[in-house]
Amino acid sequence: MIIVTGAAGFIGSCLVNKLNNKGYRNIIVVDDFSNPMKNKNLEGKAFVKKVHRDEFFNWFRENHKDVKFVYHLGARTDTTEFNKAIFDKLNLNYSKTMWNACVAYDLPLIYASSAATYGMGEYGYSDNHDLVEKLKPLNPYGESKNEFDKWVLKQTHAPYYWAGVKFFNVFGPNEYHKGRMASVVFHAYKQIKETGKVKLFRSHNPEYKDGEQLRDFIYVKDIINLLWLGMMYQRDSGIYNMGTGKARSFLDLAKSVFAAMNKPESIEFIDTPKDIRDKYQYFTEADMSKLHSLDYNIPFYSLEEGIQDYVQGYLMGGLYY
Repeated sequence: MIIVTGAAGFIGSCLVNKLNNKGYRNIIVVDDFSNPMKNKNLEGKAFVKKVHRDEFFNWFRENHKDVKFVYHLGARTDTTEFNKAIFDKLNLNYSKTMWNACVAYDLPLIYASSAATYGMGEYGYSDNHDLVEKLKPLNPYGESKNEFDKWVLKQTHAPYYWAGVKFFNVFGPNEYHKGRMASVVFHAYKQIKETGKVKLFRSHNPEYKDGEQLRDFIYVKDIINLLWLGMMYQRDSGIYNMGTGKARSFLDLAKSVFAAMNKPESIEFIDTPKDIRDKYQYFTEADMSKLHSLDYNIPFYSLEEGIQDYVQGYLMGGLYY
C-alpha cells in the first residue's frame, strides 16, 4: 500500500490520480475530510481506505507491514494564520511522529517542505543543507516547515530513503477549495471571467517595474511527476527544491491567462497592502542543480503551456484532475 496524507488537498489529490494512472489502486488516503468542497478532489479516484488524520497513527501501527511507501503532504498551509500552536501541532509535531514511525517501520518517506522557508531570500534559494539553519521564514507556516527541516537534519536515525521537497509557486487543477490561498493563476482566471480584467500589485521597489515582480511558478503536473520519480528511484536522500528554476513575471502570468481564455488584455495595477509591503518578495527562483544532478531531467511545462492546460482543460469546464 501507498500512503498519501493531505490526499483531499490540491497536490495530494493530483498525486492520487497520478498513482491511479500508473496502475496503483492500493492507496490509503489520509486527511480530515471535513471540507465537502475539498472532498470533491477525490471523487472518481481509486483507493482502498480513507483514514482521518487523527486516527492515522493508530491505523499505521496496526497495518504498517502492508505499506510500501509514504507521501506526507498533509499540512496547514495558510500563510495568513498566525496561531503558532496550530502549526506546531499539524505541521511540526505531526511530521516528527510520521518520521519516527517510518524509521520504526523501515519505510521510505517523502514529505512536503516549502519554498516559504526561504523568507526574503537573504541566503538565496539553494537547497544546500548547510543553509537550513540560517533561513528566516516570514510567517509561522514557513517557520513550521523550516523547523521540521532543521530537526530532520539533526536526526541520527532516518528512513532508508527520505526526501523533503520544497514546493515553489504551484498552480493547477484541484485548488477550487483553497480560497484566498489558491494560486495567482486561479484568481486571475476568476477576475477575468467576472470583470474582464486582472488586478496586479504595483511595484514599490525601484528595481522592478509594475508587474515585473518575479516568481518561480510550477505546474502541479510537473510536481507530481517529480514525486512519482522519487518513489521510483529512492536514492540520494535529502532536501530538494521543486520549482522550474526559471523565474517569470506576474505580467507574463496575467497575459498567459488572457491568451488561454482568448480574451483581450486588461491589466490594472493596485498598491500592495501596507501590512505586507515590507515582507513582499520581488524575486524567487529555485536552484534546481541538486535535483538535476540525479538525472531527473524530465521536461517541464513552460508557464504558458501550464496555464493553457489548466485554464482550457480544467477551469473553463470546472473539471478536476
